[in-house]
Amino acid sequence: MKLHELQPSEGSRQKRKRVGRGTGSGMGKTATRGHKGQNSRSGGGVRPGFEGGQTPLARRLPKRGFTNPSRKEIVALDVAILNRFADGTVVTPEFLKEQGVIKNMRDGVKFLGTGDITVKVQVKAHAFSQSAADKIASAGGTTEVI
Repeated sequence: MKLHELQPSEGSRQKRKRVGRGTGSGMGKTATRGHKGQNSRSGGGVRPGFEGGQTPLARRLPKRGFTNPSRKEIVALDVAILNRFADGTVVTPEFLKEQGVIKNMRDGVKFLGTGDITVKVQVKAHAFSQSAADKIASAGGTTEVI
């Protein structure tokens, strides 16, 4: 098949139904709405979620939980990712974003003690777990809380 031979499959391109365009169209007069009733009128119909007077699903289900409006979203990183940087590098949240380690930082970066670290780096972050700070220090690096 070549590009100039492409064409839509049979029945995939249907004409739009143009209602209310005269009796000869087959969809004139009532414009496919039928006679009388709520749905035949302009602005007729029921609101979203309406179930005919029955208690709606949103009200039948129990409400649970709570969304804390002032919660902090912190990006957690393992100390093992610091091995990709050279000795003496100053690692900051902005530097990590430039390098593509974190995509979008919201409220801060915290380093966790998972994995091993072999390079001597200076790390500036919003928080460190105790084990992460110990591992960075034992590798000869320094930590600083922003």
